[in-house]
Amino acid sequence: MRTPLRITFQNTPSSAAIRRLIEGQATHLEQFFGRMTACHVVFKLPDGNHRSSGLYEVTVHIKMPGGATVDVDRTPSLDGRFADPQFAVTDAFRRARRRLLDRARVMRHEVKALHKRIERTLDRPPQKAG
Repeated sequence: MRTPLRITFQNTPSSAAIRRLIEGQATHLEQFFGRMTACHVVFKLPDGNHRSSGLYEVTVHIKMPGGATVDVDRTPSLDGRFADPQFAVTDAFRRARRRLLDRARVMRHEVKALHKRIERTLDRPPQKAG
């Protein structure tokens, strides 16, 4: 990565063990796509009513060449497995890896890109997209 990995802890104290886990997962992610330019991970325990449930949220924001980004920011539902911080981190990076690989395939033109829809009717010529 061109930019160092950024890790942010919100509503929970910083943890050396979680930081090492995130760093290891990010290094593993770079093996699949070494051209990542930046990665920001937010590890948080939500405020308010959710705090009593103890479900962790992990968001991963990855920047790629050409301004492309991969974002994993799904908030966990009432799934008890997210009470384990290690599970929350590995699940977020598993989803990030899948999205990163999909995005890399599109960038390498291994997958057909979606075409813009052209509005037309039978009684008039097609309109230009854009």
